[in-house]
Amino acid sequence: MAVYTTLSDAELARFLGQYDLGEPTSLKGIAEGVENSNFFLATSRGRYILTIFEKRVRADDLPFFMGLTTKLADAGVAAPRPIPTKTGELITQVKGKPAAIITFLDGVWPREPDIAHCAAIGEALARMHVALQGFELSRANALDPEGWSALIAPRLALAEFLRAGLTKKIEADMAEVRGHWPKDLPRGVIHADLFPDNALFLGDQLSGIIDFYFACTDFLAYDLAVCLNAWCFEEDGRYDLGRGGAMIAAYETIRPLTEAERAALPILCRAAALRFFATRLADWSETPEGAMVRPKNPLEYADKLAFHRKAKDAGDYGG
Repeated sequence: MAVYTTLSDAELARFLGQYDLGEPTSLKGIAEGVENSNFFLATSRGRYILTIFEKRVRADDLPFFMGLTTKLADAGVAAPRPIPTKTGELITQVKGKPAAIITFLDGVWPREPDIAHCAAIGEALARMHVALQGFELSRANALDPEGWSALIAPRLALAEFLRAGLTKKIEADMAEVRGHWPKDLPRGVIHADLFPDNALFLGDQLSGIIDFYFACTDFLAYDLAVCLNAWCFEEDGRYDLGRGGAMIAAYETIRPLTEAERAALPILCRAAALRFFATRLADWSETPEGAMVRPKNPLEYADKLAFHRKAKDAGDYGG
């Protein structure tokens, strides 16, 4: 999350006039993340999140996002529910950009994820996958191997500037993933960006999963690969088998992995690392000056790729 677009008091009042949420009492920008402008919104009726959609989010995709979070909330998954306007619309406009208001979920994201956090995420991820079976809308993954390759290719000089010798390794990783990309794994709607800052906890209890704006239709096990990358590495780049094993085991209590998924996990994890390396590399070079946002270091995922290159199967991730 981030803030690229600001609102005056008058603009906020006009915008909220479309809703039956009472009078605004405070609006505070959220600096974390990189994709959209997000705010904590308080009104005389309660607390909410206001999102103004920027950058990679297409307006045509918004019904998909609103529909899937509504379905998850209806199924009892701790996802934010979109708030309709007085006329029933879930997507509106402010300052010429699409916008939405969603319910506020209590909790804080874990700065130092432990085994309990990872187990909770594994179980919740599987519950999401099961709950979204049969969801009537679909969305292609714009950051599949072709998508992230297109982001990396023109920025290889920047990668080399950040770390000498990195270009050859990244080129080899891209070729390896594209050459061994699976074709027939179980598919469905996935979150695709379930990092610790997109999960809320009250103690060890998961209280919310947020920021579904990369959600898409893809391999279910790829979603698990994203989470293994995001939750199960130490700050020094070492993979934590305890956290990874807890996540995979908890996932499989709800949805057991197929043998093909287990065999493909190293390639899926490598692809997920390349995907986040790609977007971080792009954001590193293109974040607008003055934006209230902190671009994340792409080298974190260059380091994780070193582990994935050696992995043979799910057992290397604790599964």
